[in-house]
This record gives sequence, structure tokens and C-alpha cells, in this order.
Amino acid sequence: MAAPSPWDSASEPNAARLLLGHLVGSGVVTQEMLNISKKTASCFVNFSRLQQTTNIQAEIYQKSLEIELLELEKETADIVHPSYLAEKCHTLQSMNSHLEAVLKKKRSLRQRLLKPMCQENLPMEAIYHRYMVHLLQLAVTFIEKLETHLETIRNIPHLDENIKKMSKALAKMDILVNETEELAENILKWREQQKKVSSQIPKML
Repeated sequence: MAAPSPWDSASEPNAARLLLGHLVGSGVVTQEMLNISKKTASCFVNFSRLQQTTNIQAEIYQKSLEIELLELEKETADIVHPSYLAEKCHTLQSMNSHLEAVLKKKRSLRQRLLKPMCQENLPMEAIYHRYMVHLLQLAVTFIEKLETHLETIRNIPHLDENIKKMSKALAKMDILVNETEELAENILKWREQQKKVSSQIPKML
């Protein structure tokens, strides 16, 4: 609740109002001076506006922080979602269980790794034997053609250059074919001329 103004004549008498009345009565101050002092000074108005501006800026800053927090929460929603965390926790637990099992069998695993694998048979049920025979045939065929396949793979980087060489060779071959055809035609013409000459020799004799 606002305090009563000492200039307001309708308000209840107080010490400040009585003092002002005494000063006016004694002529120390006039009523006009008191009326002027009632008006709010411009500096106080500017201070009030500055305070309001500061409050608005603080509110804007607070809202900006809230918006940033909401955006961050939206971006990380799929990461911190309970279902995602539960799935991740389950995966970690499975990996942990697997590592524990490996550590428990560390000695046996080390012995198996140190033990040579030669002269050992892999157990296989009889119904899969025919498939194994076919698989071995494919493996033998693959091994036989392995060098060819590797050579093909090694030639892949030079494929463009080889194509250019092949194109040049084909162009030269076309030229040679044309020259051969022309030479064959000349030979045929020469033979015909020789036949004509041979047929005219007896007549001349």
C-alpha cells in the first residue's frame, strides 16, 4: 500500500504535512514551490523506464535460456529416451556377460589356440556330406582359377589404358585389312592381264 502524500490536503495529518504547513505559514516556502515539487522529476522518469527496460531484457534472456533448453532437449530426446537407454543398457549387459564368460574360459581358450589344428577332423553329419563334396569341387575350381582372377583384378587399374591400346590395334588392323583387300584386287588384275598376254603370244607366233 502506497504511503500518503504530505502534499495531499485530503489525507490525514502527519508530521510531514504539519511541518510543510508550518513552513508555508512562516513564509519559508510558498505554495507554488510545493506545487512544483509535486511534479516528478525527469531523471526519476528515466530511471523508471530504465528499470522497466532492464526487467524486460532479463525476462527476454530468461525466455531465451528456456528456448535453448527446449531445443537441446528435443535434439537429445532420442538419446536420453528411456527405451533407447534400456536397449543400450541391455547391449552392454550382454557384452559384459560375454566378456565374463571369455575370462572364465581364458585358460582353455589359450590352450586351444596353442594346440595345432593339423590332422584333425571336423565332425559333420552324414546328410551334409554330399554338399561338402560339391563345396570341395567349387573350392578346387576356384583355386585353379585364382591366379587368373588375381591377374584380372591387378589389371583393373590399367583397364582404360588397355582399352586405348586395343582401339589403336583395331584401327591398325582395319588399315591392314583394307591394304590386303587392295593388294588382293591388284593380284587378281595382274593375273587376268597375264592370262591375256599368255593367250595372245600363240597368235603372234
